[in-house]
Amino acid sequence: MEGEGIVDREIEEIRRRKLEELQKKAELERQAQIAAAQRRAALKQILTPEALARLDNIKVVRPELAEALEQQLISLAASGRVKVPIDDATLKKILESIYSQTRREYRFKL
Repeated sequence: MEGEGIVDREIEEIRRRKLEELQKKAELERQAQIAAAQRRAALKQILTPEALARLDNIKVVRPELAEALEQQLISLAASGRVKVPIDDATLKKILESIYSQTRREYRFKL
Protein backbone atom coordinates (compact mmCIF):
# COMPACT_ATOMS: atom_id res chain seq x y z
CA MET A 1 0.00 0.00 0.00
CA GLU A 2 1.41 3.27 -1.15
CA GLY A 3 -0.18 5.39 1.63
CA GLU A 4 1.63 3.43 4.33
CA GLY A 5 4.97 4.00 2.58
CA ILE A 6 4.42 7.76 2.57
CA VAL A 7 3.49 7.74 6.25
CA ASP A 8 6.56 5.63 7.07
CA ARG A 9 8.83 8.05 5.19
CA GLU A 10 7.27 11.01 6.98
CA ILE A 11 7.73 9.33 10.34
CA GLU A 12 11.35 8.52 9.46
CA GLU A 13 11.92 12.15 8.41
CA ILE A 14 10.47 13.40 11.71
CA ARG A 15 12.70 10.98 13.63
CA ARG A 16 15.75 12.09 11.65
CA ARG A 17 15.03 15.79 12.32
CA LYS A 18 14.43 15.12 16.01
CA LEU A 19 17.71 13.20 16.25
CA GLU A 20 19.55 16.08 14.56
CA GLU A 21 17.99 18.55 17.01
CA LEU A 22 19.03 16.41 19.96
CA GLN A 23 22.56 16.08 18.61
CA LYS A 24 22.84 19.85 18.10
CA LYS A 25 21.52 20.49 21.59
CA ALA A 26 23.99 17.99 23.08
CA GLU A 27 26.86 19.62 21.18
CA LEU A 28 25.88 23.09 22.39
CA GLU A 29 25.69 21.83 25.97
CA ARG A 30 29.10 20.17 25.61
CA GLN A 31 30.61 23.40 24.26
CA ALA A 32 29.06 25.35 27.13
CA GLN A 33 30.54 22.91 29.64
CA ILE A 34 33.97 23.20 28.03
CA ALA A 35 33.77 27.02 28.09
CA ALA A 36 32.68 26.95 31.75
CA ALA A 37 35.56 24.62 32.65
CA GLN A 38 38.04 26.88 30.84
CA ARG A 39 36.63 29.96 32.59
CA ARG A 40 36.84 28.19 35.96
CA ALA A 41 40.46 27.16 35.31
CA ALA A 42 41.33 30.75 34.38
CA LEU A 43 39.62 32.08 37.51
CA LYS A 44 41.56 29.62 39.69
CA GLN A 45 44.76 31.11 38.31
CA ILE A 46 43.56 34.69 38.61
CA LEU A 47 42.02 34.61 42.11
CA THR A 48 43.25 33.63 45.53
CA PRO A 49 41.24 30.84 47.20
CA GLU A 50 39.44 33.39 49.40
CA ALA A 51 38.48 35.54 46.42
CA LEU A 52 37.32 32.46 44.51
CA ALA A 53 35.13 31.46 47.47
CA ARG A 54 33.61 34.95 47.50
CA LEU A 55 32.90 34.71 43.78
CA ASP A 56 31.21 31.33 44.33
CA ASN A 57 29.03 32.86 47.04
CA ILE A 58 28.06 35.72 44.73
CA LYS A 59 27.19 33.20 42.03
CA VAL A 60 24.66 31.55 44.34
CA VAL A 61 22.92 34.83 45.21
CA ARG A 62 23.30 36.86 42.00
CA PRO A 63 24.34 34.65 39.05
CA GLU A 64 24.09 37.49 36.51
CA LEU A 65 26.38 39.69 38.60
CA ALA A 66 28.84 36.83 39.06
CA GLU A 67 28.97 36.26 35.32
CA ALA A 68 29.70 39.94 34.66
CA LEU A 69 32.34 39.88 37.39
CA GLU A 70 33.98 36.76 35.93
CA GLN A 71 34.20 38.35 32.50
CA GLN A 72 35.62 41.54 34.00
CA LEU A 73 38.23 39.62 36.02
CA ILE A 74 39.40 37.58 33.06
CA SER A 75 39.59 40.71 30.92
CA LEU A 76 41.53 42.64 33.58
CA ALA A 77 43.99 39.81 34.09
CA ALA A 78 44.46 39.20 30.35
CA SER A 79 45.18 42.88 29.71
CA GLY A 80 47.53 43.14 32.67
CA ARG A 81 45.51 45.95 34.28
CA VAL A 82 45.41 44.17 37.62
CA LYS A 83 48.01 42.33 39.66
CA VAL A 84 47.46 38.56 39.69
CA PRO A 85 46.48 36.76 41.86
CA ILE A 86 43.60 38.98 42.85
CA ASP A 87 43.01 38.86 46.57
CA ASP A 88 39.70 39.20 48.37
CA ALA A 89 40.14 42.92 49.11
CA THR A 90 40.84 43.73 45.46
CA LEU A 91 37.91 41.59 44.39
CA LYS A 92 35.66 43.59 46.72
CA LYS A 93 36.80 46.84 45.07
CA ILE A 94 36.17 45.45 41.59
CA LEU A 95 32.79 44.15 42.73
CA GLU A 96 31.83 47.56 44.12
CA SER A 97 32.75 49.13 40.79
CA ILE A 98 30.65 46.64 38.81
CA TYR A 99 27.78 46.83 41.29
CA SER A 100 27.63 50.62 41.05
CA GLN A 101 27.45 50.34 37.24
CA THR A 102 24.73 47.69 37.21
CA ARG A 103 22.63 48.85 40.15
CA ARG A 104 19.42 50.59 39.30
CA GLU A 105 18.44 53.53 41.35
CA TYR A 106 14.76 54.16 41.81
CA ARG A 107 13.38 57.50 42.86
CA PHE A 108 9.79 58.05 43.70
CA LYS A 109 8.10 61.41 43.88
CA LEU A 110 5.29 61.73 46.37
